Amino acid sequence: MRTAVWGTTLMLCLGLFLVAARADTLSMPKASGGSSSAAEQGASRPNMPKRGLTMREVRERYGAPERRIPPVGDPPITRWVYPGYIVYFEKQYVIHSVDTRDQPRPQSRH
Repeated sequence: MRTAVWGTTLMLCLGLFLVAARADTLSMPKASGGSSSAAEQGASRPNMPKRGLTMREVRERYGAPERRIPPVGDPPITRWVYPGYIVYFEKQYVIHSVDTRDQPRPQSRH
């Protein structure tokens, strides 16, 4: 009798495991023309400076910014504004580049 109980318990556990292990696959179309790789999405994003470049390298590769915002804080954070993006520097090094094309422009005060 004890063997029958263990056998039934084992079969019940195995059956529950197989039911729990079953999974469905959901296929979804990829955004932006079926491509989701960062390199291929880069075609729609501006070519922005990468982390670690120096101010000199950014100026040489991307030209002079439209506007330079003076450093603020400690460590000093400087912003250079380019058409479509802003580059953030900590001291002399790029720490982040932000795509600003979809963001509203602030109203200038007169």
